[in-house]
Parts: sequence; C-alpha cells; structure tokens
Amino acid sequence: MEIVTGTVTQGLPPTAGGRPGKPLIVTEDADLLDDLLRLCAAAGATPEVHHSVPERRGNWETAPLVLVGDDAARRVRGAVRRRGVVLVGRDQDDSGVWQRAVEIGADHVLMLPDGEQWLVDRIADVAEGVGRPALTVGVIGGRGGAGASTLACALAVTSAREGLRTLLVDADPLGGGLDVLLGGESAEGLRWPAFAASRGRVGGGALEESLPRLHSLRVLSWDRGDCVAIAPQAVRAVLAAARRRGGTVVVDLPRRIDDGVAEVLAQLDLGLLVVPAELRAVAAGGRVASAVGMVVRDLRVAVRGPYAPGLDDNEVAGLLGLPLAGEVPVESGLLRPNGGKAPPGANARGPLARFCKEFWERALTEAGGS
Repeated sequence: MEIVTGTVTQGLPPTAGGRPGKPLIVTEDADLLDDLLRLCAAAGATPEVHHSVPERRGNWETAPLVLVGDDAARRVRGAVRRRGVVLVGRDQDDSGVWQRAVEIGADHVLMLPDGEQWLVDRIADVAEGVGRPALTVGVIGGRGGAGASTLACALAVTSAREGLRTLLVDADPLGGGLDVLLGGESAEGLRWPAFAASRGRVGGGALEESLPRLHSLRVLSWDRGDCVAIAPQAVRAVLAAARRRGGTVVVDLPRRIDDGVAEVLAQLDLGLLVVPAELRAVAAGGRVASAVGMVVRDLRVAVRGPYAPGLDDNEVAGLLGLPLAGEVPVESGLLRPNGGKAPPGANARGPLARFCKEFWERALTEAGGS
C-alpha cells in the first residue's frame, strides 16, 4: 500500500477481458463526491455511486476501480478483499488513515487535491479498458543507410497481417517520412506537429482514430512542414497513449539522441540495432549501442549482409556485445524505398516477412503473449 500525491506508482488492476468498466464510488460526503464526479468527468468515465458496499452481488468485486471516501471506510470493512481499492481523503495530517486503509485492504491512500492528476489518469485507464500494454519495439540503424526504416515498416506490416493492433511511429523528423515508404503520404490523418502541444494524458482511442490507416495499421509520421521537433512531454504523452491500446508499437528511431528520442527510448520494451556486416558499420554501431544501451534495457542486434571477409552474424553480435536478434534478409526493399510498389514485408512469403514473423513469435512469447 502506498500514499499518492500526484505520481502514478502502480499499474491498473486488470478488467475482465480488457473491456472498459465503470469505477465504483463509495461515500456519503457530498463535497468529496462532487470532487470525485468532477474527476471522473475529466477522465471520460461515468461511475456508479453508493453509500456503502453495493447490495447487488458482484458490483464490489467486478468494478475495475473502487474509490472509497474516508468517511465510508468503516462501512466497507467487511467487504471481500480485492485489488484496485483507493481510500480517498483530504486530511494530510490524519495518521489514522493508514489503519483504515489496512482494514479495507486498500492498495493506495490518496489525498485531494494533490492526487487529482494521478486519479484522473487512473480513471481514464478504466474508461479506455486498459489491458496488457503494447509490446513496443524500437529500430535504429548502426550507421546511415543500414535499413532500419525499412525493417521498422516490415515489422509493422507483418504485425498487422498477423491480426495485431499495430501502430508504426516515425521518430525521425529528418528521415523523409514513413508514410512515404508505405505509399501513403497523401492519406488523411494527423501527423506529429498536430500533437506538439500535447500535455498530460492523450486518449489512446482518440489517438488511434486520428492517424492515417495504411496496410491495416496506423502510422504516426511527419508532415512536409517546418516542424522538426516535438516537446519531450508531448512525445511521452503520445507514446504512452499508443501503448495503452495494446498490440504492438514499432518505432523508427533516428541515430541522434535528443530529449524527445530519450522519452521514446524510455518506453521501449525491446530495441533492434540494425548493423550491416562490415567493420566500419560495426564500429559505428558500437557507438550507437553505447548511447542507446544506457536507456533501453533489452537491446539486440539485427545483422544485415552481405558479409565482409571474416565476419558472420555471431561475430558481429560478439563484437558489439549484444544478443543476436537474427540475420535480416537482403531484399531490394530493405535498401531503398520501393516507390509505389508494395511496402516492405508485404509479401508474406518473402524472406523479410518470414524474418519479421519469426521475430514477433519469439518476442511475444517472451513478453507473455499478445
């Protein structure tokens, strides 16, 4: 159990099947109820309100989040113990609140008004039906022209073909645009500059619906304007919203690390460093790995041929000191945008698509399933 004053410190209890649910409010304090209803409205949720444990069987047990006013703590002491109970009060100096929280099995003690943003975020998770977060993979080139953007596209196309909710994120404003590589530069939908002013929480569903849909996946890329940087707070909010929707998120990363890219790296589950099998690329890849590896906890190397004399994929991985993700097949689409043709990975029987499918099978298994 922990006290909350404004920072998210623990994940949301799972809802049944990941479906949206209604938070349950238990209080007779009219002023506290007004505050909690206001916060629910800000989060886009409509709660159930009771003065004590609901008489209808199951409501207490199945609500994804239970907000118990400090005034009602004694009235719910006999209720079934469950996760996702928050004891809400206002008196920061009341030491007895801890004892009451223990008596009802609360996960958190929250004091208003300091904990309002934490609670809004928590309620909004309920409204969106948050389940398992998206498996988030970043792809970065060990040197220029390594083929990272094309591999990122192929991974996203393959993920979508396998039936997973998929978002492809272009984190490189100077890369020419992944929507171009996918043949959708004129597709309707928002690009990064539209989110430049985002702060706090971005709705996951609204984000998904606002983005261009190409090849059964959503794409967040750049427009052709002058904006080449997004504030770190906006990057953090947008990527967090994308991850809450589940499925997979693939991020094409630039080789330079600025504050915005650092925000992306911090949310990655796995990083792929694409390195051509020649010595200069390995040397350059080592410098990139040193920078990225300080943030990404699981960084692997994907080696691309043809191979220089004396090198193979295991040798490259050994020189870099990284686990080997595999050998990326050499296809023309991996070396250059394939102007107007099918996007990278679109041919399900091609070697690149097979590589991507095998990668997802391993990664999702390691993550505990999709």
